[in-house]
Amino acid sequence: MISKGLSLLCRTGNGLSHAFVRLDLKDNGLNDIAAISTFIHIRFLDLTNNQLADLSPLASLTQLLWLKVDNNAVACFEGQPFAQLTYLQWLSMAGNKLTDVSGLVGSALESLILAGNGIQRLNGLQSGCFANLMTLELRGNHLNTTNEINLPNLKHLYLAQNGIKHLEGLERLEHLITLHLRDNQLDTLEGLSSNMRCLKYLNVRGNAILDQKAIQAVGCVSKTLKALVLSENPLVETTDYRLSVLILLPQLERLDKELVSSEERTEALERIKELKEEEIPGL
Repeated sequence: MISKGLSLLCRTGNGLSHAFVRLDLKDNGLNDIAAISTFIHIRFLDLTNNQLADLSPLASLTQLLWLKVDNNAVACFEGQPFAQLTYLQWLSMAGNKLTDVSGLVGSALESLILAGNGIQRLNGLQSGCFANLMTLELRGNHLNTTNEINLPNLKHLYLAQNGIKHLEGLERLEHLITLHLRDNQLDTLEGLSSNMRCLKYLNVRGNAILDQKAIQAVGCVSKTLKALVLSENPLVETTDYRLSVLILLPQLERLDKELVSSEERTEALERIKELKEEEIPGL
């Protein structure tokens, strides 16, 4: 089975010989991968759609750059199975049985995909263990808060289809560009922070945001935010919905699926001017 899955002949790390560095073992019904532990030159490994619960044999594959273990039966990271994989940059473990991330480490990880698990806590996601992480995908878990994500270098965070009710701890995400929170239980955007100086895209589609007051906090990222998705919230049914949002975010380029027109922007800027004049009588 292993011999059939090997491909991509490359020079080994020491440059003195050649070895196959890609191994595809998806869709094989595997529950034991001890046999691959001697294939130390593997850099790309696909174990999707098996029955694996124990990933400890991967510890010897220290040249791994890319690992996909989607749709298996992994429930925890006991023993830190990836601790020796110091070159691993891309890891996907979607559709497993994880309930937390304790024991997961990845000093070189740039992209981590944990969608479709049962994760309730993120207490292991600290900058010391994931200093290079830029993309984190946690769609379809059981999270109820954004707290515990202490990853200052993170750029893209996907949290759709959870049970998130509160935005917390976001002030630590200073380099975040994308924040995706579709289909959660948010009724306010309180928790957004002015420390999020790079945020350009915010998606809160399908939440419980009722009125303009609930989105006031979005003003703290108005200088950088370019796209905002609020569709499928009660707010979008209110009168002058788009104008009220653009008054808060005059730099916005796209609201929901539509580009902001020059006419809309002009109207919003005129209304902002009127509001300022009302605040300063006799101006």
